[in-house]
Amino acid sequence: MCCCCGGFVSGVELTFELPDNAKECFFEEIEKGTESTLEFQVVTGGRYDVDIELEGPGRQILYRETKQQYGQFQFTADITGTYQVCFSNEFSTFSHKLVYMDFQVGDEPQLPGVGEHYTAMTQMESSSQKIHEDLNSVIDYQTHHRLRESQSRKRAEDMNERVLFWAVGETLGILVITVGQVMVLKNFFADKKTNQASY
Repeated sequence: MCCCCGGFVSGVELTFELPDNAKECFFEEIEKGTESTLEFQVVTGGRYDVDIELEGPGRQILYRETKQQYGQFQFTADITGTYQVCFSNEFSTFSHKLVYMDFQVGDEPQLPGVGEHYTAMTQMESSSQKIHEDLNSVIDYQTHHRLRESQSRKRAEDMNERVLFWAVGETLGILVITVGQVMVLKNFFADKKTNQASY
């Protein structure tokens, strides 16, 4: 199954579900000489690992990793064309994964009005540029914290489910043992009554 995500000097950031025994591919048009960054992380599922492969327009492999939980790869496009990144969960037969991907292509455009003149930036323009960069850093930190929170929540829910099943199993075991003990004690007294009646 393939999905197409396009953008001109922008990129794509998304979280998607990767079913068991499946492969998902995403495509991006990149101009020659453009710097790009691919970042991914498995949020939930199985052992939190996927196979990843990044191919250039000539089908050359730029980046390949197997059974990775997270990773980052920066590259500069050698030729203009369609670049393909594929995530594979084909080695897993029953656990589906939730995968976060951030594929940034090119540099972010400058703020409107900043860099459009040949003189030095004013104090206001410098402050605006600094605030803009800091806000971008905050967005990145929030994204990573959301991913970690989601991962921890999923682990906690799995642990809660296991504890619940274990508690139910222990309760059933106690009930079976209780009934068994009552039956054994009842048989002891029933044997005495039959023995006394025979005398």
